[in-house]
This record gives sequence, C-alpha cells and structure tokens, in this order.
Amino acid sequence: MNTRAYVGLGSNLDAPAEQLRNALQALDQLDDTRLAAASALYTSESLLPGQPRYTNAVAALDTSLDPLALLDALQAIEHGQGRVRKERWGPRTLDLDILLYGDQVIDVPRLQVPHYHMHARPFVLYPLAELVPEDFQLADGRALAQLLSACPYVGLERL
Repeated sequence: MNTRAYVGLGSNLDAPAEQLRNALQALDQLDDTRLAAASALYTSESLLPGQPRYTNAVAALDTSLDPLALLDALQAIEHGQGRVRKERWGPRTLDLDILLYGDQVIDVPRLQVPHYHMHARPFVLYPLAELVPEDFQLADGRALAQLLSACPYVGLERL
C-alpha cells in the first residue's frame, strides 16, 4: 500500500536549481516510489549569515517504502549529488527532508515527522501549500492555513 509523503528539497551550492531538478528525477526513479507532484522552485536567504541563497521546493511522493527506508534512500540521493555532512546547517549541494509521511507522527532518533522546524520555514510551507488542499491538516492536527498565517511570505522569491 502506498503512502503519500512530502519531501523538502534544498540546495545552495553547485547550481542549486539544477541540483533540485536532478533530485526530482532521482526521486521519481526510487524503487517502490512515484513522484506525484512537485512545487515551483523558490529562493531565499540562508538561515545563517554568510551562506549563499538557497533554492527550495517540495515534492509529493507515493511510496511503499517505510519511513526509515525512505530516509535511507533520500540520503543516498544526497550523497550521489555530492552532499558532504560536515557541519549542521552548513552549505550543501542537496538536502532532502521528510516533512510528512501519511498521517503518521514519528519521533525516533533519526527522524521526526512532521518535520520539527517546518512550522517556521516559509520556504517549506508555501511550496507545500501548492501541493495540498486548502484545508490540509498535518498528522499532528495543526492546520496548514494556521501555520501559513503565522509564517509570513517574507524573503521568498518564486522562480
């Protein structure tokens, strides 16, 4: 049985828009997974000063992979596109985060779903809003509309 998962994509190194396009192709080629939809690409300032601008998007996947198998597959795609994990929140060629996984709330050492910071990140919320119904609720009961109203569309530029 397939589960709808939403994955956040981000890059700020080595042609970020191209990195995201390549990642979307790789997501569509994952075993037991189909890319159902993707948002537009957005650029925004880095959360940390001194880093290049980020390019972000959100992808909707239909997958029969369990959450940790999906996480492993996403990390393999990151590695294949040159991701080196040196510093937390450092610049990166590609970052793939599971934002939502069906109606599951997951809290294990390797994975928190809904993603623990998505409520404060316009570069996640606004692309996600392109892919879901207007009355969408996260698995933890929060309404996306409320999260959007508390997280202004500031600093985002749609490509």
